[in-house]
Amino acid sequence: MSLQQLECTKCDLLQNVCSNQKSCDEKLDKTSKMSEHQLELSFALTSGAMIVIAWLMGHFGYSSISIPLYLSAYVIGGYFKGKEGLLDFIHNRSLNVELLMIFAAVGSAIIGYWVEGAILIFIFSLSGALEAYTMNKSHREISALLDLQPETATVLAEHGEQIINVSQLSIGDHVLIKPGERIPADGQIIRGQTMVDESALSGESIPIDKVINDNVFAGTVNNNGVIVISVTKTSEESLFQKIINLVQTAKDEKTPSQQFIEKFEGTYVKIVLVLVGLMMFLPHYVLGWSWTETLYRAMVLLVVASPCALVASIMPATLSAVSSGARHGILFKGGMHIEKLATLKAIALDKTGTLTKGKPEVANVLIRDGIDRHEFLQIVSSIEKLSTHPLAEAVVRFAKEQGVTSFEDVDHLQDVSGLGIEARISNTTWKIGKRGFIGDAVADTFYPLEASKLSDDGKTLVYVSNSGEVVGLFALSDLIRQETVDAIKSFKKHGIYTVMLTGDHEKTASAIQKQTSVDHFVANCLPEEKVLEIKQLRNKYQSIAMVGDGINDAPALATANVGIAMGGGTDVAIETSDIVLMKNDLSKIVKAISLSKRMNRIVKQNIIFSIAVIFLLIISNFMGQISLPLGVLGHEGSTILVILNGLRLLRG
Repeated sequence: MSLQQLECTKCDLLQNVCSNQKSCDEKLDKTSKMSEHQLELSFALTSGAMIVIAWLMGHFGYSSISIPLYLSAYVIGGYFKGKEGLLDFIHNRSLNVELLMIFAAVGSAIIGYWVEGAILIFIFSLSGALEAYTMNKSHREISALLDLQPETATVLAEHGEQIINVSQLSIGDHVLIKPGERIPADGQIIRGQTMVDESALSGESIPIDKVINDNVFAGTVNNNGVIVISVTKTSEESLFQKIINLVQTAKDEKTPSQQFIEKFEGTYVKIVLVLVGLMMFLPHYVLGWSWTETLYRAMVLLVVASPCALVASIMPATLSAVSSGARHGILFKGGMHIEKLATLKAIALDKTGTLTKGKPEVANVLIRDGIDRHEFLQIVSSIEKLSTHPLAEAVVRFAKEQGVTSFEDVDHLQDVSGLGIEARISNTTWKIGKRGFIGDAVADTFYPLEASKLSDDGKTLVYVSNSGEVVGLFALSDLIRQETVDAIKSFKKHGIYTVMLTGDHEKTASAIQKQTSVDHFVANCLPEEKVLEIKQLRNKYQSIAMVGDGINDAPALATANVGIAMGGGTDVAIETSDIVLMKNDLSKIVKAISLSKRMNRIVKQNIIFSIAVIFLLIISNFMGQISLPLGVLGHEGSTILVILNGLRLLRG
């Protein structure tokens, strides 16, 4: 498939993501593109029919009619490939495979082999049409993402329901979504509950329960409930749009192997032309061949030595891998990143939001004897609900789960950054925060053994004091993701060394290491220190990946050989990374590595096979054991086989 055709596909995809008008234009353009492929196939078949008629005319003595028919078959059959080769030559100033085929066909006609030259044109044009079809199968898998994006949304306005284009949605709009409809925009549920099929984004087929305040994403399916959402992102900023942009970027990126093959192609074609030039006269003088045989074998060499199969060995496999990854919630920003995954020797992982859920939860509560538990939780949550700190939010959530429904009036609240919060309720002073904020000496008098054990377990301790006396203690922990342990085990099976980089203190990091079995950890790690650690790992292991989700992970993601961002992470992390996991599931990395190894294996198979076929055909030609039509058949057949082999990646 030519670069021009790939660019057309690119334009088709980009036009489809903006507005209704653009969507219509894209559909018309796509229809036009399909018609062009159908026209190419019909031209090839027409050429074949004319060859049969011309041969019959020549066989029955009407050679004056057969020659014009052969000429017509040349022009009709070679139109698309000749045009493609000529435009590529003008644009890149280099010879290409298409021109080699045209030269061979014309050369055959000049020495009187009209039938062979015409058959060459026919088989070459037919295989080109079939090649375009198989390549487009991979493109269609990628383009299918666009069909999942709704074009309209039902907005609840003052005067009732109003259907508008998705591109006209604004942040804060209330959108009604009925059962079976695709969600038109990223938003938060404000009314109703349902189950949402998010397989288009994450590859996870099991629907997810969604209730009020839960987030939903454009392109996913509302299964069974009527919900109303408040739009949180415009269509251009939605998660679904990011997927389209990332996949589109990946299509245009080339692997190092592909770049090498494309550079090699130009040099190789020149070498072939030189050899063909020598072949046109040397065998006549050295081996005693007739001039006709010498020129004919030169034309066969021009065909069989062309690197069509070699050129097609990589791109179809890469596009198929990108498409397969997207279906499973793994977005590659380029084929080169897939290729690198197969050689990973170490992987560095951020803790919060990557190994853990990134959402602290209350694990233990200790309360002084004689203190009413409900009253204690009510007072603490009344103060903590005025703070935006994640630990404070976790305490408030826990209190609500324990039945706290009303809150006390709070006076003179003071938030001491990095330490805790102080407030007055009913003329009583309360302090909530770190042990240093409460006072180390006071904190040591409250369940010292239990507090020490909780701290050793990696839990964060929040003390509560009343008028200078500790009355309670919360132990909070960031829970390990369910799939984390299995993912770490899989990394080790692949021989990949695992390192955890975290800004938490050493006790917490050590506790997480015990739970996840990572090989090594670095605690108290600031963003710039993460970069240094990544550089050290690169020096030691050469090929490493970094997995993270936060703004502080972005420099490390950019420094690693492969940066992998969690889909639920910050925009900065997603933009900086090379691969995005739409579902925050580390096991997807294992699947990506397996996909990478499969792709590299298939590419090697294709390259070895294509070179072997070229070598075999060249030897057969020198031995006089192959005709021009058979040479074309072997040459084009091997091209189609390597493309089909690459498309096997679409299955998994």
